[in-house]
Amino acid sequence: MHFEETVRSLKQEGVVFMPDLPIYISRAPGRLDVMGGNDDYTGGLVFESTIREATYAAAQLRKDSRLVLKNKTANDAGWQGDITIPLEELSDVDTVRLLVNRSPSIRWTAYVIGVFYYLKKKYEISTGIQLYMDSNVPLNKGVSSSAAIEIAVMKASAAAYGIDLSGIDLAIACQWVENVIAESACGIMDQIAVTTGKKGQMMPLVCQPCNPEPLIALPKELAIWGIDSGVSHQVSGIAYEAARAAAFMGYKMICDFEGIAVTEDISGEIRRYTDPVWNGYLANMRRSDFYEKYENLLPEKIHKSEYLKKNLIHVDPYSPLKEDVIYNVKANTKYAVEENWRVQLFTELSRGASIIPSERSFILMGELMYQSHYAYTECGLGAKATDYLVTLFKNEGVAKGIYGAKITGGGAGGTVAVLADKNAGETVKKIFTTYSKAGFGEPYLFEGSSDGADAFGIVIL
Repeated sequence: MHFEETVRSLKQEGVVFMPDLPIYISRAPGRLDVMGGNDDYTGGLVFESTIREATYAAAQLRKDSRLVLKNKTANDAGWQGDITIPLEELSDVDTVRLLVNRSPSIRWTAYVIGVFYYLKKKYEISTGIQLYMDSNVPLNKGVSSSAAIEIAVMKASAAAYGIDLSGIDLAIACQWVENVIAESACGIMDQIAVTTGKKGQMMPLVCQPCNPEPLIALPKELAIWGIDSGVSHQVSGIAYEAARAAAFMGYKMICDFEGIAVTEDISGEIRRYTDPVWNGYLANMRRSDFYEKYENLLPEKIHKSEYLKKNLIHVDPYSPLKEDVIYNVKANTKYAVEENWRVQLFTELSRGASIIPSERSFILMGELMYQSHYAYTECGLGAKATDYLVTLFKNEGVAKGIYGAKITGGGAGGTVAVLADKNAGETVKKIFTTYSKAGFGEPYLFEGSSDGADAFGIVIL
């Protein structure tokens, strides 16, 4: 592997790494939301795939208390990729947030320095570390570049400190970093997918908060591609945060209507609110009940002041309400209930098709993807570029081996996932070429998958 060879050379030359101490290497891929992707924070089922592209991290303990970070990817992109910080400076959350936000050129360090603050807070580390990183996961494309950084850095660094972090514990730790230090309102699906995913297999995950189900092998007749639209996606962007906040507003309105108390759950590391009926998750609401009892109670849109006057509190700590936003409550609440239902159907169709493949199952799976795509637009998370890309695939249709396509992740740009016959590669590439000429930006084609961080393990040099 190229990264391992580079690290070995750096160690032998005494550049970056010391030649007399072990180095711990981890790898975490990006991920693609085949279905779900924006219902994680409401407790929905998501259906994930890893991608080939990955982030690598190499960690070596130092003989002092300094954190010395070298990010080749950041330097190549023209950012400040070499950072040195005394571990003692990581004293509290507010100090760390100020540290990582000093300049846009070091904003990426939130996902790295946040890891070391977490390890210091949780495991009381005091020894410094030398960290070297490289990545080919494209940034802001909706394929979880931030989770790949967090997981790779956390796993390699924890191993260097003699801490065994894997599976759900590793994913929760890194979600905490993204929520609290990077102040990005992500759910846990990104971190668990890049941690426990496996090449060629799909991961169903119930986000309550993190209940992975057995992996499902993709039917041998099918393949999944991703095409980045060239329109930058950010989970910290206002469109995503507004959609997320609106779903929680709708949830609180329904609870208030039913007289159901909503209280803060302080049992876990990730702050959240809960109730005795749905356990704080809109995904636990039956679709039939939503349409029968609640849909017509919800306003199409509402302002922060009007909402708080009647409903008193906002029950999502990670999407604070803003004065200049009108919240699309009904559509986003409905999305949370409906998307969970769509993903459950998609998952069961996939499970069945992996045993007994059928064209009908493939077509139904594709139709669910199209429905999910257009639901993003209703939530305010669509984009002209991704709509055009999905239309190109839909126009080719089943006759050309194309079953379905949809926007992924937090929407508002980013990557489109495509479900197609395994022999439809030429059609996919033709659409990629057509889209490339449409002027939306520089697209990127994702093909294939790879093992997650746990399957890769730790390489010690």
